[in-house]
Amino acid sequence: MFDKLETLDDLFEMQLKDLYSAENQLLKALPLMAEKAKDGRLRAGFSKHLHETETQIKRLERIGKALNLDLEGHTCKAMAGLIAEGQETMSERATEEVMDAALIAAAQRIEHYEISGYGTAAHFAGRLGHEQAAELLRQTLDEEQLTDTKLNDLAKNYLNRKAE
Repeated sequence: MFDKLETLDDLFEMQLKDLYSAENQLLKALPLMAEKAKDGRLRAGFSKHLHETETQIKRLERIGKALNLDLEGHTCKAMAGLIAEGQETMSERATEEVMDAALIAAAQRIEHYEISGYGTAAHFAGRLGHEQAAELLRQTLDEEQLTDTKLNDLAKNYLNRKAE
């Protein structure tokens, strides 16, 4: 928690800490989601996003180092809630097809949260003149948007139909 948010710099730092915490929480959740997924494409997508998440954490660490910020010590409560909700869903009794559709729904909620966070942080970085940070954040934003699109396509064009 921050003592005070007085400047856009303070808010930017808070956003970076929140994203760092969110990504580290997701790093632990993605293997469980991949394990629960029955569809091979969905499982592979979760595994691929796990590796992207590792890279995204390294980008955030690069930004933190360049700006002399310690990103540790904060817990993203929103991500904790999204993951808890996903875990609750994974404990439900469901057919394989319905579970895969449920996993996509949970994953897309997470992606939408990340898209919002990275878009905001990239904008703040640009406003504050941190061009390298803005570029790294936009890279991650692009990856998150692509992941969301792939999940959406898999759900709409295949898995949701199977779940019917």
